[in-house]
Amino acid sequence: MNAITSASAIRTVHVPLGERAYDILIGPGLIARAGAEIASRLKGRKAAVVTDENVAPLYLKALVASLDEAGIASAPVVLPAGEKTKSFEHLMTACDKVLEARVERNDYVIALGGGVIGDLSGFAAGIVRRGVRFVQVPTSLLSQVDSSVGGKTGINSRHGKNLIGVFHQPDLVLADTDVLNSLSAREFRAGYAEVAKYGLIDKPDFFAWLEANWKAVFTGGSARIEAIAASCQAKADVVVADERENGQRALLNLGHTFGHALEAATAYDSSRLVHGEGVSIGMVLAHEFSARMNLASPDDARRVERHLKEVGLPTRMSDIPGELPPAETLMDAIAQDKKVKSGKLTFILTRGVGQSFVADDVPASEVISFLQEKHA
Repeated sequence: MNAITSASAIRTVHVPLGERAYDILIGPGLIARAGAEIASRLKGRKAAVVTDENVAPLYLKALVASLDEAGIASAPVVLPAGEKTKSFEHLMTACDKVLEARVERNDYVIALGGGVIGDLSGFAAGIVRRGVRFVQVPTSLLSQVDSSVGGKTGINSRHGKNLIGVFHQPDLVLADTDVLNSLSAREFRAGYAEVAKYGLIDKPDFFAWLEANWKAVFTGGSARIEAIAASCQAKADVVVADERENGQRALLNLGHTFGHALEAATAYDSSRLVHGEGVSIGMVLAHEFSARMNLASPDDARRVERHLKEVGLPTRMSDIPGELPPAETLMDAIAQDKKVKSGKLTFILTRGVGQSFVADDVPASEVISFLQEKHA
């Protein structure tokens, strides 16, 4: 399947899910072209544009102008920025605003923002009128390569991250690479952790390419577009094979079981830890734990840590500002993770770089001992 094609500077990744198939467009200037791209593919002519207080001043006006030009009436829904927005309170606000805009089932919710806005907007689109169309316009690297693709939507609970939600595939994803120039260095690095993840799952050649070309990816241009397209293709392939995470799709959670526990431990305080940073630390921990279990060489864990540290990401729990709760509390968060089945711990472990696998029934005693050691 040759799903990546070139048209001018725009790359297209196709996600072939039968009647729910959709395209991911990647390249510069896509917000200005959003109205035309949406109108050419979808029937509806009304949209609720969900965004946040950080993104709205930067891109909402341009997106609305593009929609107006294409004859699409739009209503903005501006929510607070940050992980804490993924709550029932803000979900209800979004749903009410979508209904106020009289969005019907063939109309759409457009998510203009990062992973938080995409996750919450997709959940709203999935439940309003039992499902309306959904368009992702991701504005962070993390959302462009990960959360905007695959149909996972949701909000957080006091019991853990993303525990409440639905699968609701987008009808179109427009990843405008120009917007990445407005990201802080920290935000871009956090997104890069998800890019590196795809190499560590099952594409060792891609990870080696990133080791050699990461500076060009950070600078921008063709290397950045190539990295985003390769990441989206990797995720699309997995989603098509296992849309509802009954098997292979769980591999996309490499580093996330540890990472989500660390996010919960910091109460989702972005001044201390953002999602991609948690994933970075989590991927190092997953490789180190694999070595501890005699599944992989410690050299692989050192290689992963070396690269992530080189790009400026945190790789140790001690890199997180402030005190963390004891290992037992982290273990409680892990026990609530979505990948737990029948009370048995499931981790994504590895036999080496690019050789990840789903490990069922991981001994809790080994995990708690490992966390105590790393927490010290």
